[in-house]
Amino acid sequence: MSEGGYKIRNQAAIHFITFAVVEWVDVFTRKDYRDTVLGSIKYCQQEKGLLLHCCCIMSNHLHLIVSAKDENLSDVLRDFKKFTSKQIINAVTTNKQESSRDWMIQIFNEQGEKNSRNSENQFWRQDNQPQELYSAAFVFQKINYIHNNPVAAGIVEKPEYYLYSSAKDYVLAKKCGLLELVFL
Repeated sequence: MSEGGYKIRNQAAIHFITFAVVEWVDVFTRKDYRDTVLGSIKYCQQEKGLLLHCCCIMSNHLHLIVSAKDENLSDVLRDFKKFTSKQIINAVTTNKQESSRDWMIQIFNEQGEKNSRNSENQFWRQDNQPQELYSAAFVFQKINYIHNNPVAAGIVEKPEYYLYSSAKDYVLAKKCGLLELVFL
């Protein structure tokens, strides 16, 4: 990442972050790959101090509003990306029923070859563009954006109908989704 580029400068702050798959490959149309992301988020919450405030997993990207207990958000997110990329690429590679396997692996390989930081494959794009949430209005805007993503994509009619989102938790003001949240 270049000097002055998008970085998490205030490790103690709450941030809006988007992780997108290279070339916007629709990996998360498969439950197994979504479950890898969910499992990794849960692990980071339990073992690394990740605080999840809002989330949504779409077909080729995920949106998060996160912070970290120990002011090490960059480290937690780095580890999350590294682990999930290896796990998902391995799952795609070994899944004999994956109809797009060869195509996806080719893209991951090509993107890895273009990136001097990788030795082989690349799964996540590097342009996360973390945004520090500095006001209540900005927090509200990002929560609405995240929760309305599946509606805008034509997947569901109402945000709370989408299983892979924290919208239902927010609508009902209680834990009822797939992940533990720290409400904002």
